[in-house]
Amino acid sequence: MEIKHSDDNQKGRFFVEENGRLLAEMTYIWAGENKIIIDHTEVSPLLTGKGAGKLLLEKVVELARLKGVKIIPLCPFAKSVFDKNKDYQDVL
Repeated sequence: MEIKHSDDNQKGRFFVEENGRLLAEMTYIWAGENKIIIDHTEVSPLLTGKGAGKLLLEKVVELARLKGVKIIPLCPFAKSVFDKNKDYQDVL
């Protein structure tokens, strides 16, 4: 599963496309220079059970670590994964 990324320095997203169809997406908004807010996650039923949402979140966490920023998970899915995964606490 290839995860793509776009970011315009105000908002961004990690997403999965196949044949021009959006199959999964996690969007975020920059809150100043040192925080990003994950505001939405959506995964197509075609990817159910394949861990697409968690893979998207891993990419956001990688980005946060690379840029040295913190994440505010407002999206219910992202928040639930953060609550369960202690490995991500460094970017909260």
